[in-house]
Amino acid sequence: MTLEDRAKALGEKYASYGKAADVAKILDAYAFAAEAHKDQYRQSGEPYVTHALAVAEIVADMSLDADSISAALLHDTVEDTSVTNADIVNRFGKPVAEIVDGLTKLERIPYSSKEEQEVENLRKMLLAMSKDIRVILVKLADRLHNIRTLDAKSDVKRREIALETMDVYSPIAHRLGITRIKQELEDRSLRYLDPIGYDEIVSALESTSEFREGLINRIKSTIAEGLAPLGIKNLCIEGRVKQIYSIYRKMFMQNKTIDEVYDLYAIRVIVDTKEECYNALGMIHDMYKPMPRRFKDYISTPKPNMYQSLHTTLIGREGIPFEVQIRTWEMHHIAEYGVAAHWKYKEGNDLGVNYEQKLGWIRSMLETQQDSDAEDFISNFKTDMFADEVYVFTPKGDVINLPAGATTIDFAYAIHSGVGNRMVGAKVNNRIVSIDTVLSNGDIVEVLTSKVSRGPGRDWLKIVKTSEARTKIKQWYKKEKREENIVQGREMLDAELKKNGMLLSEAEKCEAMLTACKKLSFNNIDDMLAGIGYGGITVQRAAVRIRDEFAKTAKPEQTSGDEPVETVPVIRRSESGVIVEGSDSCLVKFARCCTPVPGDRIRGFVTRGYGVSVHRAECTNITGMKGDLSDRFVEVCWADITEGAFSASIEITARDRVTLIADITALLANMHIPIHGIQTKKVGGGEIVLQMDISVNDLSHLEMVCGRVHGVRGVTDVSRSGVRRGEAEGGAEKK
Repeated sequence: MTLEDRAKALGEKYASYGKAADVAKILDAYAFAAEAHKDQYRQSGEPYVTHALAVAEIVADMSLDADSISAALLHDTVEDTSVTNADIVNRFGKPVAEIVDGLTKLERIPYSSKEEQEVENLRKMLLAMSKDIRVILVKLADRLHNIRTLDAKSDVKRREIALETMDVYSPIAHRLGITRIKQELEDRSLRYLDPIGYDEIVSALESTSEFREGLINRIKSTIAEGLAPLGIKNLCIEGRVKQIYSIYRKMFMQNKTIDEVYDLYAIRVIVDTKEECYNALGMIHDMYKPMPRRFKDYISTPKPNMYQSLHTTLIGREGIPFEVQIRTWEMHHIAEYGVAAHWKYKEGNDLGVNYEQKLGWIRSMLETQQDSDAEDFISNFKTDMFADEVYVFTPKGDVINLPAGATTIDFAYAIHSGVGNRMVGAKVNNRIVSIDTVLSNGDIVEVLTSKVSRGPGRDWLKIVKTSEARTKIKQWYKKEKREENIVQGREMLDAELKKNGMLLSEAEKCEAMLTACKKLSFNNIDDMLAGIGYGGITVQRAAVRIRDEFAKTAKPEQTSGDEPVETVPVIRRSESGVIVEGSDSCLVKFARCCTPVPGDRIRGFVTRGYGVSVHRAECTNITGMKGDLSDRFVEVCWADITEGAFSASIEITARDRVTLIADITALLANMHIPIHGIQTKKVGGGEIVLQMDISVNDLSHLEMVCGRVHGVRGVTDVSRSGVRRGEAEGGAEKK
């Protein structure tokens, strides 16, 4: 089929459920996109417009409107060709142009890092999504076709795109209830992230395909026969095997074999009404034995993404467990396409007040995270989008949904910020519990408050799970504890600047300090210190910005007469990153035994033929030196500007599992951390120790890397590696 034939088929598909008059607009959009991309090709060698056409076909499968399909055809024209947004407005109208603009990346705006640019692109897309949900629906279609055609990319690019899909787009599809796209994104991403685990599951399923088909058909026949007396007119019974990624999560994250995945087989029963759902459930429970605590009623308590179904796990006559889902036809359409299902019944954006309320979480998330830096935004985004949720109740019976692991503090702030700020205790199921108690499905929670409460504790920031609670606690400290925040922020910033050889008391006298504050969106130094104190900005980010601004004004301004001369802290530079007793030209080597990085306390040792070997101050290879050797120590310090990356060794203790190293290396690759060597050692008890040699920018960067690695499933400890005896003399080059 030619591209023109595919475009005509696209128009015919839309005409079958939309207005035939709009088909001309879709065909015009295809012609416009084909002309704009005429000299562009994909890495597979296909004309680039094939991608735009494929995305439009996916959008049409979701039964979206003509503007959405047109925007899908045009989604890359502004970003990748000479077409402007004004051109789109003039030819296709403002709604189409706004969708395309929401999908266009902010490539031309300079950012301090790739991570910051990626976060701002995500913010822009979410903001556009909060105004018009069609933006993200087209983007999901775009990502789905990209993940379907990843084989043309390099291995590194495949993993990078697959990781981003898992971190960002799959959770969004889940939150919007678009199950069909979510599952395909996850399965295809898994194929590139863990090909061994993926192939293991596929092979296991293929080896039992004949048995599975027979089992599913027998169950379907039994259920159909049992439900016959109910006289359900539009009854549909489907059978399937559980999604590959869902099996993977249970096998590798819960350490189960494929035989221990209880809902490996699933039967779906679709009927006309809610009453028929519950009647069918009763009949099916009479046919098979239900497994205890495996029943979920998402009809009476829908998921936030509008998903509704009855779920029950049963034991078959062969002794094999299987899951049954029971829903109405309307629930089924929503389960497959989530918010996109509304376009089957509504026109344009007129989707009603309830629909707008369903999307309120997007605006709320953007509002609570508008001042977050790149790392915090991504971390909070993943928490807000996380698939696992718990449903708890207020004493009046109202349902509150929270992410798995949420505490009573999260519950209090989900009710209202005033309730959280006055919280002094909590009751769960009518029993007094500690405020850090983790909640479970079905808990009835009552928050105990007091008008004389002193407000939230700073340690609450380490307890809460939701970004909403964390943001509201920070806002309280920002408003109520300004002086305390300034004092704490001053102490933190002073300590951080001293690591770079700067004094806060001196820096405050200079104009560059105020410039740094302005670039961090603070009006003055006190505002910045308060922000550090209440957690609105990390002290590392503030220190880096201050250091950069002083680097730009390294030379003091010359004045005449009796005018005072501004004192600017001297910016000390050195090619190696280390200054030896005031000299910046001495030969310097970094000791392999302790791998110092900027931010560490360091000592210098004069070697024979290798210049000065720089060690961490606590390195045991130098702390025990006596006699003549002790005379060979020299004073060293870090230069104010340290460029490039420095070698560091970390030691990771974790529970051994098949994909452990793959998960850790994938995380480090996503953070752009070079890996220079890996050594492993089993220590018994099912644990393994990994010694990894990596490159980082400084101590705060290393601590951030260790923190992220600690979050990998199964990792119990991450620390700087101990001293390696006998490697003190030679040292190691900076990477």
